[in-house]
Amino acid sequence: MKTHKDLNAWKNSIDLVIEIYRLTKAIPKEELFCLTVQLRRAAISVPSNISEGAARNQKKEFIRYLRISIGSLAEIETQILIARHLEYISEQEQINITGNINKIRSQIAGLIRNLEQRL
Repeated sequence: MKTHKDLNAWKNSIDLVIEIYRLTKAIPKEELFCLTVQLRRAAISVPSNISEGAARNQKKEFIRYLRISIGSLAEIETQILIARHLEYISEQEQINITGNINKIRSQIAGLIRNLEQRL
């Protein structure tokens, strides 16, 4: 690995941030300081933790930050479910985001397995 920018998990999580920002524009203004902010912060946390962990140049630290990223993906998944139940987003939007979350989670899990094997 050259840098975190070479990781598909990082690239795809950047795309997820953009998707979350696009999606949250349609959420009612009264949710601005609650659901919208929570979703955006959790989304930004994913690529941020991947890049911070990679920059540490220690496998154990990188694994720790990758696990934090997985936690942020779980937050997004929960918040998207809430947004769907409140009818702020469509079922198709929920399906699309959940699919992207699952793909990124799988990529991060693969990175963790690879790093653990090299400890």
